Amino acid sequence: MKKYYKVHRRFLNAVNIYIGPKYGHLDSKIMVGNREIPVRIFRPIKNENSGVMIFFHGGGWVTGNIDTYTNVCVNMANQTGNTVVSVDYRLAPEYPFPNGLEDCYYVTKEIFQNPKLLNCKRSDITLIGDSAGGNLAAAVSLMARDKGDFLPSKQILIYPATYNDHTENSPFPSIRENGRDYLLTSKQIQDYMDLYAPRIEDRQSPYLAPLLAKDLSSQPATLIITAQYDPLRDEGEAYGMRLKEAGNKVKMFRMKDAVHGFFSLPWKSEYVIETYAIINSFLSICNGKSEELL
Repeated sequence: MKKYYKVHRRFLNAVNIYIGPKYGHLDSKIMVGNREIPVRIFRPIKNENSGVMIFFHGGGWVTGNIDTYTNVCVNMANQTGNTVVSVDYRLAPEYPFPNGLEDCYYVTKEIFQNPKLLNCKRSDITLIGDSAGGNLAAAVSLMARDKGDFLPSKQILIYPATYNDHTENSPFPSIRENGRDYLLTSKQIQDYMDLYAPRIEDRQSPYLAPLLAKDLSSQPATLIITAQYDPLRDEGEAYGMRLKEAGNKVKMFRMKDAVHGFFSLPWKSEYVIETYAIINSFLSICNGKSEELL
């Protein structure tokens, strides 16, 4: 991965061409000084509510973009009835930590400070990300609390990376149990981490490894979905337990028989169908439309 990450990027761009029905979208940008952060706004076919999901894509902080995740975002908008804002944050190794995280933070801050741009209220906004994107969503929520600029009320973390060690020394059994024979290997995760955070001291930051945060209080209501055969399974679930212990509202689900990356499968996949049933139930509870308690 460290040697051929550019080839991998081109491969993902080639195989993730969107070939579905037309969808409503708007390419836009958020300005930070003289720099542009591209975003793509996806509107659902049936705009059933005022919800907005700010989405941070996966890819180990190194690959992926708003084009390779168009299929995912079209599906997300239509299955939730929410407007989806996909953030094209800067990638490592050209832009190592914390550059990509800062892009995600600035876009989120802009939307929270100007919710009328998307015809929503702050309480309508949910942060969501898969894998490295789940890591970024968790980090944005921590950073928002620490800076005091805004505070998300909901976040959805799909098989998130939350720790800084994915070697044999990891405290999490899933790294050793699932780190060789499945889609994502522990070696790949280590390679991604080396590209994202080449400075070893950065790996002690809770904005890179949220599990290292000493204080996890005042975090959003959180949904964490993990996969049974994913090396990141245990650290994602450990983060959910830490959030609960800190007094936050948390729902956790482990997708049986699933491997890392199932969220990007076609809509008719049973895993994707079940995932959106879980997501919509969580959003219904958070929005006061269900009496079930978090």
